[in-house]
Amino acid sequence: MRSGMLKTPALATTSLAAAAGVLLLAFSGTAPALAQTSDLVSKTAFRVCADPANLPMSDRSGAGFENKIAELMASKLGLPLQYTWFPMATGFVRKTLQANACDVVIGYAQGGELVLNTNHYYTSAYVLIVASNSPLAGVTTLSDPLLKDKRVGIVAGTPPATHLARNGLMPKAKGYHLMVDRRYEDPADEMLADLQSGAIDAAILWGPIGAPLVRASHPDLKVTPLLSEPTPPRLFYRITMGVRQGEKVWERKLNSLIRRNQPEINAILAKAGVPLLNDMGTGPLEVRD
Repeated sequence: MRSGMLKTPALATTSLAAAAGVLLLAFSGTAPALAQTSDLVSKTAFRVCADPANLPMSDRSGAGFENKIAELMASKLGLPLQYTWFPMATGFVRKTLQANACDVVIGYAQGGELVLNTNHYYTSAYVLIVASNSPLAGVTTLSDPLLKDKRVGIVAGTPPATHLARNGLMPKAKGYHLMVDRRYEDPADEMLADLQSGAIDAAILWGPIGAPLVRASHPDLKVTPLLSEPTPPRLFYRITMGVRQGEKVWERKLNSLIRRNQPEINAILAKAGVPLLNDMGTGPLEVRD
């Protein structure tokens, strides 16, 4: 998910997709046929479904953290890595995974109905991003009175929007598109540019998108995971790999790979700047860069 799925989340999520309202994190399309089996999984390549322009998650150059995880999985399987590229938007799963053009989506929010989820390999959350020297730098919850009358950037249709509405912050909020082809429109980068220019006072993004972008290009901004909201919807999500419904053998094989290589996966995510949380989403997961 990238604007906000969590695929991303995208994340957003994402999802991802999450994004879950997590960006990307949720994808639309027809439900997969349950008759599909692991016989459809390629024996000659690790075939990944991915967005070609969805940094910091994935892109054609292989610079995204999901690209790095795909490379790790392929190497452990002893297979060449092969991509099917398609924008993380409406129809993504239907035109890639369900069409048997590829065998796995590297980042997909746990509970997505269009795929069979592996065990989750990380947990993350939406984040609040503000200037480091802003009076809002200490804000940890969207109910904080300091946010009253502030202009908050939000990806439309994502879970934090419900909290903004509940706290009376929507009238001055600025919305950004959720399901986009990021080759032509980049809501996350637009939101961060608006924050830097003063057009908005704070930005809310799916953490695996927003935090790496801040680390890479916005050193004067502060990122705070939103872990303290007292009411639903939750703002943290467990991210899995997604495979075709019915492919239990393939799912178990990936589960085994994830379990055996979790430290290396964590290192890739930490290096990218992804906010990693414990399984319950209540605090950070300690990982060395």
